[in-house]
Amino acid sequence: MEFWIELVVSVLLVAGAIFVFIGSLGLVKLPDFYTRLHGPTKATTLGMGCLLLASMVLVTHQKGALSLHELLISLFLLITAPVTAHMLAKTALHHKLQILDRTSGKALTKQARERLNP
Repeated sequence: MEFWIELVVSVLLVAGAIFVFIGSLGLVKLPDFYTRLHGPTKATTLGMGCLLLASMVLVTHQKGALSLHELLISLFLLITAPVTAHMLAKTALHHKLQILDRTSGKALTKQARERLNP
């Protein structure tokens, strides 16, 4: 295998692993549900994108033809992660989960809860 292909794949794998680790760490360490939602939806999605891109580069180089499986997985991931995060946040608002005292924009949360329960 060529050095440049190995270098690109290695850099993408390390970057993806770092992003996934940071997203997972955010899920564990952040204080409330709303802030914990950012870890898996932002950093982990970017990390999985890097890992899938590394896989696509490697398989494309080995087979000699463009590998589209990873593109389909990435598209599915990029579509479903924000929708899932939105549904989780909406459910948390509906169940009136507590927000940290130092969180800004509490008035917006109050307005959103009033719209949910007229």
